[in-house]
Amino acid sequence: MCEKLPPLCDLNLPCHSLKPFPLVLSLFTLVNSCSPSYLDALLRVYIRFISGLYLSLWASLIHSWMTLYFCYLCSFLNLLGDVRSEQQYQQKKFLHQSPGPPYRKEQNRGDSRGRGRGGWQGEHQNSSEEMPRYITVSTFAEARAAELKAMLKAVAQKSSNSLVFQTLPRSMRRRAMSHNIKRLPRRLQEIARKEAEKAVHQKKEQSKTKCRKARRRHINLVAEFNHRQRKNIWLETHIWHAKRFHMVKKWGYCLGNSPTEKCYRACYRAMTNHCLLQDLSYYCCLELTGKENELLKQLARICSVDAGLTFGAASCLSGRFQGSLNIYRADRYPEDMLGPVTFIWKPRSGSENRQLWIWVHPALKQDILNELKAIFQCSEPEEICIPEPITTLNQEEKQMDVVQNLGKKRKREDKEGDKAVPVKKIIGDGTRDPFQSYSWVSQTTGVVISDLTMEILRYRLIGPLSHSVLTETLKAASIQTEMVDSESKLNNWWVENCKDSEKVSLHHRQTAIFELLEGISSPSEMPPGTILGLTVGDPRVNLPKKKTKAMPDPEKYQDNDKVRQLYLEGVPVECAHSFIWDHDICKNVTENKISEQELNRMRAQLLVPGSQLDLGPRESKIPILLVQQPGKMAGEDRPGWGSGWDIYLPKGWGMAFWIPFIYRGVRVGGLQEASKHSEYQRIPHTPDDFPDCPAGMQFAKELECSLLDRFKRRPPAKRANYVKLGTLSPFICPWGQLVKSWEGRMKASEESVCPSPHAEHCTTEGRDFCDPKPELVKEASPEAGEAEDTMEVSSEDAMKTEGDTGTQDFGERGETMRSNFIVLRNEKLLMQLSAWCYPTSGKDRRPRLVSQLGGKEMTEDVLLPILMNYPRALVWVKLSLLRKGNPEIHAMICIPTEDDLLHLSKDRLFCGPQEPKHRDVFRHKVQKLKENKRKKKEEDNVKAQESNPPSVPEKETTEGCKDLILGLWSGTLPDVTSHCSRTLLGYVTRGDFSLATGCGEALGFVSLTGLLYMLYSQPADKKGLVLLRTPASLQYRFARLTIEV
Repeated sequence: MCEKLPPLCDLNLPCHSLKPFPLVLSLFTLVNSCSPSYLDALLRVYIRFISGLYLSLWASLIHSWMTLYFCYLCSFLNLLGDVRSEQQYQQKKFLHQSPGPPYRKEQNRGDSRGRGRGGWQGEHQNSSEEMPRYITVSTFAEARAAELKAMLKAVAQKSSNSLVFQTLPRSMRRRAMSHNIKRLPRRLQEIARKEAEKAVHQKKEQSKTKCRKARRRHINLVAEFNHRQRKNIWLETHIWHAKRFHMVKKWGYCLGNSPTEKCYRACYRAMTNHCLLQDLSYYCCLELTGKENELLKQLARICSVDAGLTFGAASCLSGRFQGSLNIYRADRYPEDMLGPVTFIWKPRSGSENRQLWIWVHPALKQDILNELKAIFQCSEPEEICIPEPITTLNQEEKQMDVVQNLGKKRKREDKEGDKAVPVKKIIGDGTRDPFQSYSWVSQTTGVVISDLTMEILRYRLIGPLSHSVLTETLKAASIQTEMVDSESKLNNWWVENCKDSEKVSLHHRQTAIFELLEGISSPSEMPPGTILGLTVGDPRVNLPKKKTKAMPDPEKYQDNDKVRQLYLEGVPVECAHSFIWDHDICKNVTENKISEQELNRMRAQLLVPGSQLDLGPRESKIPILLVQQPGKMAGEDRPGWGSGWDIYLPKGWGMAFWIPFIYRGVRVGGLQEASKHSEYQRIPHTPDDFPDCPAGMQFAKELECSLLDRFKRRPPAKRANYVKLGTLSPFICPWGQLVKSWEGRMKASEESVCPSPHAEHCTTEGRDFCDPKPELVKEASPEAGEAEDTMEVSSEDAMKTEGDTGTQDFGERGETMRSNFIVLRNEKLLMQLSAWCYPTSGKDRRPRLVSQLGGKEMTEDVLLPILMNYPRALVWVKLSLLRKGNPEIHAMICIPTEDDLLHLSKDRLFCGPQEPKHRDVFRHKVQKLKENKRKKKEEDNVKAQESNPPSVPEKETTEGCKDLILGLWSGTLPDVTSHCSRTLLGYVTRGDFSLATGCGEALGFVSLTGLLYMLYSQPADKKGLVLLRTPASLQYRFARLTIEV
């Protein structure tokens, strides 16, 4: 019967409903045309099959299905004998059948989804009119061969990260399949075996320290801590801070920024009423050793007498007092400032050589160290490294074995057994490279420069009761004349010094002065920078049972002649001596420290639990140095606020002193509290408020990047449009542009107009001193209708002239600031400026203060030499708001107009004028850039679909629009002084609501030329009044400008 049939390749088949489906469904339609419900069920399975839901389930059945379909085809070939007559019948049927109304077709087409059998029939009828009537099987199969190949490939590949047994239905899964391959079906066992082999090679090496007990062993902890502080050094109090503070990584250290608890006001109350503790051990100590004449000769080149005390000041040179100054590059004053430092001279001991400690901020250390090596010609480093604590060969071998076998059970095979103690390591000193030099010697002068960073610890106690905390925590060491053990090195240096009667007498005098500190009411009563050397016992011995608050003793506040003499004369020179200057003694004290474990064991053996432990001659003796911090010295209000004591310790004793201080009720502060401490003292903070030194420029760049990133992270609708607000540089202060603009105004005024002699002359009336462009400084009230047009014109004019007076973009402005300006630090000139800032008439005048500061009148003959000597100088100023307001960083300091001062004199409650809104001249550029990006993306998508490589964007367009951000000024800046309706004078570097004064206060810099121009033009009763405007606001607020010296 099959022999009568025509060949399959020549067979013409009706092609109803073949268009949307491949060969498989076409065969389904042919074979099962009499059973549409069966076809519908298979179609549903096929759709799920294509979507990937049952790929892995049907992967093994696809070949059997295809075989089955062709078997069905062959079995029904006997029915195809009459296929031609069937085709003729279908043709006649379609010819005599009317197509029906159009709405019927639409209804059938719309209802064909999910209607079962009737829906499929309607679909077939509509599609038969559009498709060819016959197909050839061989041609049709060749056309679908690629589809079948792609389908088989997709089935064979695994599209997920799941394992083989996870692809089975849940009813077929067994728990043993994850580790026993034979539990899987046979068809999947080979794939599972390959997966298992692949997992063995990719399996990560298991951690060697699984057990917590092994991880918490002391030697393993120290090894881990030293490994974690390779990049950022830990202080000895790091672990204590990490549990209670927000930690930040700065200047190569991991430091506590602010406490995790809410204690902002509590820290201020501690500084004002009790005591605040800070760990300043991250400050770097540079030691200079050599002849006094050689040291002073070269050090005089990096400082100036005009700026204050120098290294050769008599009070500091004797060793009685600590000094502070600003260091410049050699012979470059007042330019090329490096940063502020504090210094201490070791008291003379009869030798020609002197020792000098210079304490610098870690951000300034490298620049100052390089300059010191340059002036002393220390080119070759001295091969003296500060070694690790000495260990025996046997201890080193055992230590290496323990480190190599981390996590394994440790067997004590030594003779001591359970009493064996692992080798001590000082946390915070494990990062020093033993091959790096820390000492440099000069072959010509013999001066040795040593880096004692992390060798000397430094704590700071701030507050009026800091001396009470000191006297309660520390006790003077007892005299010891006999050794504890002939073999032990504990306190051997102290025993030798106690045999000298002069040193014993000196120790008694130092102890007496230290006990007198409890009778003073505040550390500010002591002479500024007083130094007291002392040797104390172990502070862990007299630790209180509970945390208490150190309070002064009223009985000791008597009219004592010794206390009065201490106020007037200070500490004698010989009492400033301390054994901490001797490196060998410090090393001995560090290495022979009694461990906490040994102390706790001794406490456990006491007969009366909780009684004080008496170590006797075994008690450690620690040399320390106490340095008084004077607190607020400039200005009239709150004199002595923030005074306290600095305590210097040998390394290794950090926590031994830290915990006893905590038990005396002190509050601990971090970097944020240190910044607030200097802000309330109104002194520059390092390195934030030193824009003319490299560290200050680096800080400004980092702050700009962080603020810009935060601005970009906000949604565009939530960002402030600084272009409309008239803020040219909201994230960085363009100091170079500011002083350059004021210098140009001064030169233009000299050529055109002379300054007016009348003091009542208005700042914006006519073309006055330093005012060559009055058309850009027009007044504009917010109610005036022409105000916005005025600002639009000025913005457009500024864009036209931006090439002449502009600065570079955000990332490049730091380079232009390097040599464009200086900060005025001449004390005589600052005192004269401070006197000129106070009103000479009215309620706010202060004649006594003005007479103390300086009596020169502000005349043209006095001003011109200052302007010629310092054309590009900045002045450190303090600003206090007259009314409400909270100044912020980068706020603008502007000069008020005549109408502003007149309005303020009529209405004392007048807050200040308002800046009119500016027009955003970059908005259309940003929108055009977005539109171009969108079109470019669409074109790239079209080309990608056409398999053409996307075109490379032009470099000019991308570079030109690189910094184009909506709301920020793009490209170079125009003239910053005349961009707004009020002339710009300077910027705020730190500002906030002051808890000390109860109003908003700000600190910043102003142009010296602009300040003299403002003071020369203002009325006598309005001297020193300025306007403040935050970057994200249009409101100006009145503030009083003062210079505190």
